[in-house]
Amino acid sequence: MQILHGLYAITPDELDTPKLLQQVAQALRGGAGILQYRNKLADAPLRLEQATALRDMTREFGAIYIVNDDVQLASQVSADGVHLGAEDGDIVAARAVLGRDSLIGASCYNRAPLAAEAVRQGADYVAFGAFFPSSVKPGAVAAEVSMLQSVRRELKVPIVAIGGITLENGKQLVAAGADALAVISALWQASDIEQAAKEFSQLFEQGNPA
Repeated sequence: MQILHGLYAITPDELDTPKLLQQVAQALRGGAGILQYRNKLADAPLRLEQATALRDMTREFGAIYIVNDDVQLASQVSADGVHLGAEDGDIVAARAVLGRDSLIGASCYNRAPLAAEAVRQGADYVAFGAFFPSSVKPGAVAAEVSMLQSVRRELKVPIVAIGGITLENGKQLVAAGADALAVISALWQASDIEQAAKEFSQLFEQGNPA
């Protein structure tokens, strides 16, 4: 089973595939070890085109490749796994489609019991957030850093933190026990995506005391 650790880059809603690939290549060169394909604006043919191209690129860089929400698309492009929100389907059903070697992640928002249940059902990692106000999901439920510290003691699977994460506030999440930081805006809107990815990755090199 692959280990989730470091910068977890979630793709922007970009309809221009060459531009998307160029941006992702910069993030991967900068050290993003996990890429999640998420595009809420693309139709099914474009999603397949982009997901396939990103599968090839992540293989080149040796990065873990996750598809958001869509178990069938994850299977179709041979992704390393899928990430499921509360409304995106059943973990057991996803496992039946993707197989035992695939990674299945679950969004748990600010609810520790939801994470415990997800792990019981077979989730390989869980995500909590939003820890900070998010421009991508402005109405997202708020999660507290103190909750991250407590679930870190209870859970034996990797924990991904998400929601308005920047280089400045990401440090406290790593210190509180986050194994990975899921980043969208602070990465893709950076003037130098590769450098931003490098600096996010360096947050983990400084050690995780939790």
